[in-house]
Amino acid sequence: MTAPARTDAPLGTAGPARPASWQVQAEVQDFYARQMRLLDEGRAEEWAETFTEDGVFTQNVKPEPWRGRAEIAARMRVGLDRLAARPVTRRHWLGMLIVDEGEEPGTWRCRFYALVFEVPDGGDPRPHLSAPGEDLLVRGEDGRLRIRHRLVEHDGAV
Repeated sequence: MTAPARTDAPLGTAGPARPASWQVQAEVQDFYARQMRLLDEGRAEEWAETFTEDGVFTQNVKPEPWRGRAEIAARMRVGLDRLAARPVTRRHWLGMLIVDEGEEPGTWRCRFYALVFEVPDGGDPRPHLSAPGEDLLVRGEDGRLRIRHRLVEHDGAV
């Protein structure tokens, strides 16, 4: 018996992987470095701008995906405000990045591992969570990369 196809996967499981050019890989690496800093700096609205207008953010720890840039921004703002009220600094690290050509021209399937560290004021850094993730990146009309769909699966979630 085979497992049912994931309906929340950015690209599904079509064909063999075709690695993106080194130029695209460098651009994607820069995109993620800048995007993660926006989170760490509490800039939810700017972070949400890295998604397409109809972008989707799915996490296995949330009952429903966040749909559309406006909802993504609003929900992330709530979370970042809650975090800002705690005496802790949070840092996001994204690595082990694989960037493959997407099924459509001008799209890329990006798979990564995400680690989040927390540093209590006056304390030592400690791991907060780890998660594999997968994005479908597209190039917007303005030439900038944007996330059409993000799937994050927190390790250890039940």
